[in-house]
Amino acid sequence: MKNQSLCNRIICGTVLAAVTLALSSCGQQLYKFPQNNFAGRPVPPSQLAQRVMVSVTATGTSGGSLQILDALRNIRNNLQNTKPSFSISGYSGGYPSLIINYPAETTGYVYSDLDGSVAIINYGKEATAGSAASLPGLSTSLAIPSNNIAVYSAEQARGQLVIFDNAKGTAYALNLPNVFKVAINPAASIALAMVRNSNTLYRVVKLNANQATPPGAVDCQPYNLPVYCVVPVTGNFDRPVDAYFSLDGTTVDVLNAGPEYGGSTASISVLTLGTLNLNNIPTASPDANAVIANIPVPGGVTTAISDGTTLYAAGQKLMPDGLFAGNLTTISLANNTVTGTYSISDGNHSKLLFADDNTLWIGSQYCATGERAKLKQNYNCLTRFDTNAKTASIVPAVDPTSSTSAVPYPNGDENQYYYGSLTGICWVQTFHKVYTAYGGQVHAFNTVDGSEINNQYITVQGTALDVAYMDALTDQAN
Repeated sequence: MKNQSLCNRIICGTVLAAVTLALSSCGQQLYKFPQNNFAGRPVPPSQLAQRVMVSVTATGTSGGSLQILDALRNIRNNLQNTKPSFSISGYSGGYPSLIINYPAETTGYVYSDLDGSVAIINYGKEATAGSAASLPGLSTSLAIPSNNIAVYSAEQARGQLVIFDNAKGTAYALNLPNVFKVAINPAASIALAMVRNSNTLYRVVKLNANQATPPGAVDCQPYNLPVYCVVPVTGNFDRPVDAYFSLDGTTVDVLNAGPEYGGSTASISVLTLGTLNLNNIPTASPDANAVIANIPVPGGVTTAISDGTTLYAAGQKLMPDGLFAGNLTTISLANNTVTGTYSISDGNHSKLLFADDNTLWIGSQYCATGERAKLKQNYNCLTRFDTNAKTASIVPAVDPTSSTSAVPYPNGDENQYYYGSLTGICWVQTFHKVYTAYGGQVHAFNTVDGSEINNQYITVQGTALDVAYMDALTDQAN
């Protein structure tokens, strides 16, 4: 009996050890990466494969951080609950208002509107990797190509378009009063600048060594031996506010906001790229005309995106009562004609993003003073557009006329009808969800129907300013 009891104990102990080992092994496999990770990307310290980075400010003047969320499981902690949160190490910007996301390069750039710093973020190490540029002032618009050969900054308060040339390690401040927007193409061979309350579009020119100032130049720097100049672009523009470069790299759509920015007529000017190249130096003033088409957009336009066959333009139309109403306009790229106009959120439209389930997501800011609010319609700042059904819906769905209607997960102000401005959005690619910085907090939505995902475990302490999907398959995905 003793031998049998001893045998039983040995067997039980062996089984228990095996089970413990198995459970331990399972614990190690909670976060599993393939042996050959996509595009050779490194396994990050967090062990998370689907990461959303959230830029956060604690007070508005200090305590800035870059939080990392598990976008697969919609949680901020690890599964073992031994780590309550993840973040980018070494980041200290006080007000990280903008993330420029390059997942294919496993790199991001984060701009702080408090001190003008531009931090480089190494996605593989989940840590800062130095500074991308030293800017003389605060930026109203920032553009950085994926190879970081230069940083372009529109600094309206200083009246300067700043080019930080990383090859030379030098910043060139071109005087351009009231400049507020800069746009570059992916190859960084074209840089366009827009001036507030102006109908003139400008481009950057890079001179050869010891070359004379080109005709029509507004400014060149340095003054004695200029390297960069800014010159006007020939064309009839109407309050140009942004530019969208075509997917095939042959044209650029200059977005003329018209009435929304104090002008006359909203439209899109289509320009060929050759004339606009940095290395194409004007020989006469005015410069050669690159405009090949002008498309009236009665619904308004301040931002645009294309799927290769259709251009989607979002903006606002001035209504008879003096208020503005948001619209999405579809334009056929085959013949440059408007094919549809759809009512969307009011406000300043600056975010457009394709996502799963044939959806386009449109984000805007300051939506509570437009036509929708006046008519007591849903006046939130995010719109989900079904590109197949051609239908638009404001997200979240709420009825301001009903005392029982409410947003699913109110922000700190407890406003039951309105989340606030949409300042950041990213597509968690192939997982049928988008994450947003919406009214200062993180909100996530299902792409299939626009319903909101419970944000209890993805909210952040402080104010969420922007979001980026660090593990997108391509740069174009976000």
